[in-house]
Amino acid sequence: MLEINQNTKAALFSLCQQYVQQRIDTARQAMEAAQEAANSESKSSAGDKYETGRAMAQLERDRNAQLLAGALQLKRDLQQVVIDKTYESVQPGSIVTTNRGGYFISIGAGKLLLDDAAYFGVSSGSPIAIALAGRKVGEVATFNKLTYEILGVV
Repeated sequence: MLEINQNTKAALFSLCQQYVQQRIDTARQAMEAAQEAANSESKSSAGDKYETGRAMAQLERDRNAQLLAGALQLKRDLQQVVIDKTYESVQPGSIVTTNRGGYFISIGAGKLLLDDAAYFGVSSGSPIAIALAGRKVGEVATFNKLTYEILGVV
């Protein structure tokens, strides 16, 4: 088993920050592109075609604005995670090693690859994090009819 320590936690936190920033950047770029598309629609003799094109671009911009709002909320959630503390039980900010993989309880960032090891960034409100919450090394949790044995918590 890999040695998991505060450096591992800091590196995973950094990967989560990169994930969030990428989502923010992508949403902003898509919003700008949709706004440009709406602005560049020109009046045509077809009449309604112009209005339909502008409306579709506005809907796309609004959808991307919602994605941006979600990404900004993820950023706020990540800022609440305390990583400079060692935990004895599973809680936000901890890294949990189980017989079924490693989890960084932070935000839902999916699979995080670090030094040939895979961890899953999961929010504290996710079903797996709820199942593991409060557990200590040696304890077990059941999720989706599978047993997860806690091998380590940092």
